[in-house]
Amino acid sequence: MADRQMTMIAFLQAQNCSNLPASWRHPASATDFTSPEYFQRIARVLEDGRYHMAFFDDRLAMPDIYSNDFRETVENGVRAVKLDPTTVAMTMAMVTTKLGLGATYSTTYYEPYHVARVFATLDLMTKGRSAWNIVTSLNNSEALNFGATEHLEHDLRYDRADEFMEVVMGHWGSWDDDALIVDKVSGRFADGSRVHRLDHKGKFFNSRGPFTVPRSPQGHSVLLQAGQSGRGRSFAGRWGEVIFVVYPSLAAGQKQYADLKAAVAAEGRDPDHVKIAPACYIVVGESAQMAADKKGFLDELPKPIDGLTLLSEVLNFDLATLPYDQPMSDDQLASLSWQGFRDRVISLSGKKNPSVADFVHFSGRGTIKEHHAFVGTPAMVADQMEEWFTGRACDGFVQAATHMPGSYEDFTRLVVPELQRRGLYQKEYAGATLRENLGIPRPLAAECRSRAMRPATQPAAAE
Repeated sequence: MADRQMTMIAFLQAQNCSNLPASWRHPASATDFTSPEYFQRIARVLEDGRYHMAFFDDRLAMPDIYSNDFRETVENGVRAVKLDPTTVAMTMAMVTTKLGLGATYSTTYYEPYHVARVFATLDLMTKGRSAWNIVTSLNNSEALNFGATEHLEHDLRYDRADEFMEVVMGHWGSWDDDALIVDKVSGRFADGSRVHRLDHKGKFFNSRGPFTVPRSPQGHSVLLQAGQSGRGRSFAGRWGEVIFVVYPSLAAGQKQYADLKAAVAAEGRDPDHVKIAPACYIVVGESAQMAADKKGFLDELPKPIDGLTLLSEVLNFDLATLPYDQPMSDDQLASLSWQGFRDRVISLSGKKNPSVADFVHFSGRGTIKEHHAFVGTPAMVADQMEEWFTGRACDGFVQAATHMPGSYEDFTRLVVPELQRRGLYQKEYAGATLRENLGIPRPLAAECRSRAMRPATQPAAAE
């Protein structure tokens, strides 16, 4: 058996489509996405396939920045429906026992105490299987839904997020593991000396406590993060336990993997206890020709509006206001919200000032070209995944779906047995909690309290 085994995560959306907005148009996609049965079917497939976790990405607004209108988004189903991911995750928890369940919550538009309580409760109700994907949000549409007029500047969002995490960690460390007594004879419910008030007073937040949710079997929710820009990378290095990335190639992945592991080490943390997983699509067929035919069909499924709508959303910029082939100015590029995304397009295009056309082409936004695609027979796909994994470009993968739930059914039926045969993929779950299954240590309450007070290292300059 291999020394390491892949971490496998399903990249989900609590909405009408997968990451691929055209997925709802796929003839094999289920359409009952407003029902619990839709997500519960997916959950059963994922647990049968021994995926470690189902993770929900999220935004707090409908994509409506392109042409300053939402009607094209609604008409074309471009991620138009967005349910609350924690509620959806709980419906999936009801039909599974080992599958981890992650949900996105923003540090920009929620309060730390609220988020701490939501995920502490979710972790108890799933018996230690929850994860929180920490995001800083990224556009004005989200700001307008929460009573603000515009979104916070990039580095300021991360400064706020660092303090947000300190407050959350402080609350999660409020109850020591042995605080509960529940002795009916003596009438003593808990040891008051083992519950701690936070009394946080900071630049962005004041939060007193004490917290009202005791510790879970895994201590607290696993922390997910996706920072790849300079400031985002330092944030991920400080807090992330599973880090999501996007790699254009194996060589680029190996470099970024090493950089992220170094950022974790710079924060005094063990890099082996942090999992790095690139997003990918997997298109598998019983023969190479069948897989190629599937990919050909998927390449034709998206519409141009899909990419333009989603690009305007993540860049917080109305691309309809610019000539399609005209290079963007330095000021326009500097104003884009998602700097890591912008930097990736600049790198791939080789242009200091890419155009809208370059963003569409080189990002692949709205198509399966956005993430690396492993295509072929089960053996071919396993070969490619093994090359990335053993080549130290990643610790596992975040699989986006081309259609629901068929992408995960195909992977479970065709690729998982091949990876298991090679000793690269778990045959059974290692334990009951998500941390046990990921091989990430359970944090002590005192460790949480100390992380709440420890200053971060000097962040790298935003790229």
